[in-house]
Amino acid sequence: AAIRRKENGWYDEEHPLVFLFLGSSGIGKTELAKQTAKYLHKDVKKGFIRLDMSEFQERHEVAKFIGSPPGYVGHEEGGQLTARLRQCPGAVVLFDEVDKAHPDVLTIMLQLFDEVQGRACCQGGSPGPKVGTARRQGT
Repeated sequence: AAIRRKENGWYDEEHPLVFLFLGSSGIGKTELAKQTAKYLHKDVKKGFIRLDMSEFQERHEVAKFIGSPPGYVGHEEGGQLTARLRQCPGAVVLFDEVDKAHPDVLTIMLQLFDEVQGRACCQGGSPGPKVGTARRQGT
């Protein structure tokens, strides 16, 4: 329903579409995100970004995620997320295994999804769909 509202212009351009797919391993959360990207962009390779959030388990890896703050070496390069969003601003972004990321990384993600902080962190990136997946504990 959210995608249909977006197609018909019934959405706030300041906010990205955000989905959270939860479930056991192997039920198709990642495939659903890929199919969403294919539907929205007709090309999965350009319109789909997968970030393995288990790579961001330490606090200092926030900079690797969104880039270094202004004044630090490598600021212009951006992080893994921002650099890839510059190439395709409306891409479907899959934050795979989001439950394994450090809490500071999750806080940054919440700021990215907020209208004001998202523009600041993504450096003008257009709000595209974002998807997170997590496994249920104990399965």
